[in-house]
Amino acid sequence: MSIENKNLRVLVVGCGNMGASHATAYHNLPGFEICGLVSTGKSKEILNQKLGGQYDLYTDFYEAVEITKPDAVCISTYPDTHEAYAIKSFESDCHVFIEKPLADCVEGAIRVAEAAKKANKKLLVGYILRYHPSWKKFTELAQEMGKPLVMRMNLNQQSHGPKWTVHRNLMKSLSPIVDCAVHYIDIMCQMTRSTPIQVSAIGARLTDDIPEWNYNYGQLQIRFEDGSIGWYEAGWGPMVSDNAFFIKDVFGPRGAVSIVAREASASGKSDSVDSHTKTESIKVHYADLDQEDEFAKIDEYLDLQDEPNHQELCDREQIFFLKSIQEDLDLSSATEDAVNSLKIAFACDESVKTGQTVLL
Repeated sequence: MSIENKNLRVLVVGCGNMGASHATAYHNLPGFEICGLVSTGKSKEILNQKLGGQYDLYTDFYEAVEITKPDAVCISTYPDTHEAYAIKSFESDCHVFIEKPLADCVEGAIRVAEAAKKANKKLLVGYILRYHPSWKKFTELAQEMGKPLVMRMNLNQQSHGPKWTVHRNLMKSLSPIVDCAVHYIDIMCQMTRSTPIQVSAIGARLTDDIPEWNYNYGQLQIRFEDGSIGWYEAGWGPMVSDNAFFIKDVFGPRGAVSIVAREASASGKSDSVDSHTKTESIKVHYADLDQEDEFAKIDEYLDLQDEPNHQELCDREQIFFLKSIQEDLDLSSATEDAVNSLKIAFACDESVKTGQTVLL
């Protein structure tokens, strides 16, 4: 169906943090039209008020799809609904934008990808860092540091209040290193352009507020075919330290590249969504030595002018989503990357639960 001369009618499913941001993009950007807001709780009413109170509200997703007959569905619900909602959307002749992770198991993610292909519809997974100019630059600079690469990243969140409620709900289906790490595993795979061959991980359950099988702190290590290695940690909860919660650091034979976010990484910012994507500056260190084995080059700080906030990043995601539909862009490679990063994350989850290294 051509939408070149009309708005893309989008049904927004899930009206929490990310759903609200995507709905705001659809509300403000040309080319989109919201045909309904869906949530099981009151978040849809709160969001609708913020957007002027003009949209139809629904509690049941399946009913909303049948009534509104959208061109596209934006899925920002908890991961245990992603597979069913996405497949129903494709069966209803809709394109799908879906928040990460693609599903709550690898097999489910594969089924979603196959459903998109069968329906000949676009599937775009919300890997927001792929749209951030500073993260793109960070990845490019890391690739200039030679091989192998050592990649160190974390995002620990000292969550409380509504954020802790969200995290507890997320942990009914996934651990932090599955839900959160897929972003950074994806970045590591982009930096190395190499195949992961082995993972090991450890985790700790620091609260009785989550299922007995789950853990709210995890740390993973990935070994790549080219000799590169990656480390990532994620912790959620009121007990999590907010000291050094924001580390984005890569080094190789030629030097190091680091995201320096002095404001975003300050105390009390660990559960701020804007802080999670903020870069502020990129530090480039060169390993070159002079005849006295002193550094031959001074460190450089790149302060990029294009520093979008969280809402602007969501806007960019949705602009690309619309473009992919209008110009019939091939998203199969990005979908494969999303499935691949989820496979690696679940292998890490297996390592935590078995205490064994997992070969990929």
